[in-house]
Amino acid sequence: MEDNKMVAGKVKKPGKRGRKPAKIDLKAKLERSRQSARECRARKKLRYQYLEELVSSKERAICALREELEMYKQWCSAMDQGKIPSEIKALLTGDEQKIPQSSAGTKTAKNGKNSSAGAAQS
Repeated sequence: MEDNKMVAGKVKKPGKRGRKPAKIDLKAKLERSRQSARECRARKKLRYQYLEELVSSKERAICALREELEMYKQWCSAMDQGKIPSEIKALLTGDEQKIPQSSAGTKTAKNGKNSSAGAAQS
């Protein structure tokens, strides 16, 4: 009468194989799905905020570099006319205190090197 089989010390019953589908409450499953969607939207929002801040900082860096480039262009055009800008005179004489901070070519780059020294070596 018994259809059970002994295999490797375990009793096997005939019938369906594998896991039985769990009887999950449909409302709980929907709520989990909604919660997962909320978390996904929150992560997406944070990611976009981070990217917007990154773009903004890069744009500020670009503006600063454009201003610096314009300053160097003005220096070059002044030297082409035979004039030596006071900032360059101060750099050549070693008087860094005479240079106004706004137009000084001593801004430090991300790598910690002096940007005016890098331009002088080129």
